Amino acid sequence: MSPSPTRTTWRTHYALAVLAVIYIFNYIDRLLVSILIEPIKLEFGVSDTLIGLLTGVAFALFYTVFGLPLGRLSDRIGRKPVIALACIAWSFMTVLCGVATSFTMLLIFRIGVAVGEAGGSAPSVAMISDLYPPSQRSRALAVFLMGPALGAVFGLGMGGWVADTYGWRWAFIIIGAPGVLLGLLLALTVRAPNQIKSAADAPQESFLTTFNSLISTPSYLLIVVAGSVAAIAGYAIGTWNPSFLIRSHDLSITEAGALMGLGGGMTSVIGTLTCGWFADRMVKKNTGWQLGTALLGTAISIPFGLLFFLWPAGTAFYIAGTAVPTAFLFYLGFAFFATWWTVPCFGSMSHLFPPTKLAQGTAIFFMGITLLGVGLGPLVVGVLSDLFALTIGTEALRYALASTIGILLIPCICLAIAIPKYRDQVDGTQDELPDAVATI
Repeated sequence: MSPSPTRTTWRTHYALAVLAVIYIFNYIDRLLVSILIEPIKLEFGVSDTLIGLLTGVAFALFYTVFGLPLGRLSDRIGRKPVIALACIAWSFMTVLCGVATSFTMLLIFRIGVAVGEAGGSAPSVAMISDLYPPSQRSRALAVFLMGPALGAVFGLGMGGWVADTYGWRWAFIIIGAPGVLLGLLLALTVRAPNQIKSAADAPQESFLTTFNSLISTPSYLLIVVAGSVAAIAGYAIGTWNPSFLIRSHDLSITEAGALMGLGGGMTSVIGTLTCGWFADRMVKKNTGWQLGTALLGTAISIPFGLLFFLWPAGTAFYIAGTAVPTAFLFYLGFAFFATWWTVPCFGSMSHLFPPTKLAQGTAIFFMGITLLGVGLGPLVVGVLSDLFALTIGTEALRYALASTIGILLIPCICLAIAIPKYRDQVDGTQDELPDAVATI
């Protein structure tokens, strides 16, 4: 287990705030391409399958290859320099996406974004675990893990408006540039936790020895599988939802971006914060709730997701002249609960591993999420959409997305099996599963 800091100060919260903003821009840059799919397809004349390659497999492979080495580097030299340099790198590559003159060039620059982002996420989670004691860790991670939701708010909302107003290229340039300044802000103004220094001075194991010790940890592989499979559905839906609203509900790019960003994104923010509060509260009663919270939220999200994609087209009401589809109301319920696996699973790492292995353990988790989630999610939906189009026509994307909801049953099963293993390692108790979890 990671040693606990004795107290938190304003510097602790400032460091969390800077890391949280960086993570928001991490996801802005990652998700921005999803709202730009239609104009990119139009300019370069590519299929949904190739778009799935751009947004999924290519990004995921390079993120995975560089994730563990950069996590290992941050365990050795400290989290802050790795995060700062990574932020500057991925932001610069996002800007370059705006000057791509061919689909191949755009693909290369997106690979550059993936390499940069590989050095940001896992070290950030490890740094927050170094900053906060266990009793506050889930809430601190909840603030940090608002990044995907707030990234959707700004990336999809602002990206759609910029693309409609100035073109898709300027969306990459305008939205990517601020990340360079954020990387410098972290490097120059944030004080690294003392735990990192002691971790860096500790005897270093070989890569293979560390890897074997991580994957042999009870419950860890189940947590990795649960998060990775949940991410398949999450990234598939996040990438293709704007196109679904455009194709099946006749919304414009700006309207789809506003609904997904402001409506879905803010609901996800509230859901993430609620999850962090709920997990910290329930873990005091039973440590099994660290993963039980993830199981509960994921299970509840499944029916909301199915209703969203299968509900027929129709308008519930108008907001500022924008038609809000009736189906979108179900998406709000899905967005609230679908993120509940993130905070508890990431938080569990700090209870399973010491600081000398924490970033590496978190990096493997991120690698699974990225390789399967980012890699397979968008691509599978793209392939299914192209196949279904042969018989279903314009509604092909609707059923391709609905097909991904069923796989959320897999993380539910993995988490249910992992709960007693995790609880036994953390506190050695043989208590029964949390009541609400046992009934699922």
